[in-house]
Amino acid sequence: MQNRPPLTGAEQALWRPLTRIITVLPRTLEDQFVQDHGISMTDYTVLVSLSESPEWRLRLTDLASATALSLSRISRVVESLERRGLVRKVKCPQDRRAAHATLTDEGCATLRAAYPGHLERVRTHLFDHLSPEEVRAAGPILERLAAALEPPSRKPET
Repeated sequence: MQNRPPLTGAEQALWRPLTRIITVLPRTLEDQFVQDHGISMTDYTVLVSLSESPEWRLRLTDLASATALSLSRISRVVESLERRGLVRKVKCPQDRRAAHATLTDEGCATLRAAYPGHLERVRTHLFDHLSPEEVRAAGPILERLAAALEPPSRKPET
């Protein structure tokens, strides 16, 4: 382990509210999803990923990557969504060992019903507190930080 200096005052001033945001915001969004639609934030993220894919379908390995979940975790989430009729799991025609998750019409309806409330909460808890200039400035910074968290196999070539 490297001998790293302690955080500076400026770094602490960024780190402390950031840890609060990454703790509280997901809980706030999760509670509302469950209360309003009986789905979790993870469920919503999976449904969004499928809805943005061609033919509303992704291989489970690609879905795991898109949602930053392990393959075993995405398998459990997809099985839960399948039991509720929100997705369908089918064998991959090109590779019978692999499986696809496909968004069902009911899953799409659930996603559409959840979106307005999600949009309202994201605006209320995040974007209503930032100017357009701050949003433009923060986007590239957060993208760079998110990219640094990707496993080496997913990092873009530089």
